[in-house]
Amino acid sequence: MSVQTITVPDDSEDIRLDVFLVSVLARQSRSQVQRLIKGGQVKVAGRSAKANQGVKAGQIVVVDIPEPIDPTPQPEALPLPIVYQDRDVVVVDKPAGMVVHPAGGHASGTLVNALLHHVDDLSGMGGERRPGIVHRLDRGTSGLMVVAKHDAAHEQLARQFRDREVGKEYIALVWGVVQAGRRINEPIGRDPLDRKKMSARARRSREAVTRIVSAEHLGAVTLAHVAIHTGRTHQIRVHLSGIGHPIVGDALYGGLHRRMPGDARAVTRLDRPFLHAAKLMFKHPADQRPLAFTSELPADLQSVLDELRDKYTM
Repeated sequence: MSVQTITVPDDSEDIRLDVFLVSVLARQSRSQVQRLIKGGQVKVAGRSAKANQGVKAGQIVVVDIPEPIDPTPQPEALPLPIVYQDRDVVVVDKPAGMVVHPAGGHASGTLVNALLHHVDDLSGMGGERRPGIVHRLDRGTSGLMVVAKHDAAHEQLARQFRDREVGKEYIALVWGVVQAGRRINEPIGRDPLDRKKMSARARRSREAVTRIVSAEHLGAVTLAHVAIHTGRTHQIRVHLSGIGHPIVGDALYGGLHRRMPGDARAVTRLDRPFLHAAKLMFKHPADQRPLAFTSELPADLQSVLDELRDKYTM
């Protein structure tokens, strides 16, 4: 951090704090200044501030400015299970908790950082921060992803995703009893009230289709295999929450319950949504042969499921 201490001059009386800081801080845009304020890195007269408050002549403004981060991701020797690899593609089994590519608040420790260590010939498409990335999984979601190793493969895979030729199936534990065969067709867009969320109530939305392939009822919860025909952000989480069956452990979409039946107490061990990308099917970008991959439930999810089954069948 570099700390800058600024005394408000007489001619800046009553100017908005964010506007004032843009005028006195070099190389800081208004959006960057607003992020600093929102993050509590700006103090006015020793107190946290708001972007729209007016400054007063003689006030002391203290700003903590983070050191600049190298925009180019660096290779990191992070554990990354590689399921399949050839000259064109690599299929990985992403661990839960790993962000896919560098973004605000996650400059390192991402899937991209791990790929740059394990794979020498990643595609340049997607930009410096997203080399070879064709699709994503949420941070808390584990499971299968395909990554392009050169630009031609990237273009072919991106076309398959766009034309809905890629098969994706997830395993989810949801609250309540949901029936196999149910199809959810609700467009999804950015939630108008919370920018961190997606919603079926968005003003601007895109088609999204989810289907419950199979269901195993375990008392208060259901283990569901879920296929998605589109790949919208948070799609499964939004759709299942929207029909009253949020994913167990999903704090953002209503999947945390304070009270629960005794036979479901195993879920209190979860520190993430119970959601795993278990199957991935696509055509090889070079010769179009069909490829199919499966991934077993990770240990944290499997142990919860085993206890639920034991309790339910007692």
